Amino acid sequence: MDVQIESSWKEALKEEFNKPYFLEIVTFLKTERALNKTIFPPGSLIFNAFNQTPFKKLKVVILGQDPYHGPGQAHGLSFSVPNGIKPPPSLINIYKEIQKDTGIAMPHEYGNLTRWAEQGVLLLNAMLTVRANEPASHSKIGWMDFTNAVIQKISDEKTGIVFLLWGKFAQEKQILIDETKHFVLKAAHPSPFSADKGFFGCKHFSKTNEILTRQGLEPIDWKLLTP
Repeated sequence: MDVQIESSWKEALKEEFNKPYFLEIVTFLKTERALNKTIFPPGSLIFNAFNQTPFKKLKVVILGQDPYHGPGQAHGLSFSVPNGIKPPPSLINIYKEIQKDTGIAMPHEYGNLTRWAEQGVLLLNAMLTVRANEPASHSKIGWMDFTNAVIQKISDEKTGIVFLLWGKFAQEKQILIDETKHFVLKAAHPSPFSADKGFFGCKHFSKTNEILTRQGLEPIDWKLLTP
């Protein structure tokens, strides 16, 4: 498989790309396109999280579930939307927590988190594609096998990574993480349905930077620079 993905990830995950389940993902997506189904994100952005955050630069993992399924929203980074797209409610709640936790003023009209990714924050969705207007429509095509393998690879080959697991779905991935060598921070999901049940007040953004600083690493600058 000639997967277009950043070179250090391509090396780390090379065994996955030749496994039967991954070939089935590719076949499924080709079939969807042949049937004129609209898939998000566009093909060039399916592996955007990996391309923006090389394996060797990785410091933090923020795990999402499904790409946004509305037009123009998904660009391969969990919780993030491209320039010109209004931030969804979960992202607004993330901004509120950052502001309260760190004092950083966040731009509620702008939702592109690429700047975090470039600093070593892997914004990973458990599923990397979705059919337009059909949430979780690609949840059973094999992506979970792939992203579970990604988390396992990070756990096995890195040390000192901070995993932010928000909500029950993300927390189910905790079993893949070796907590003797990594850090796991858990909270409720930032969705409007659950943010007040433990996401607000979790202080994950300052805690992440405290952990990175203790390891002698550059903390994440959560501030976003609007265009």
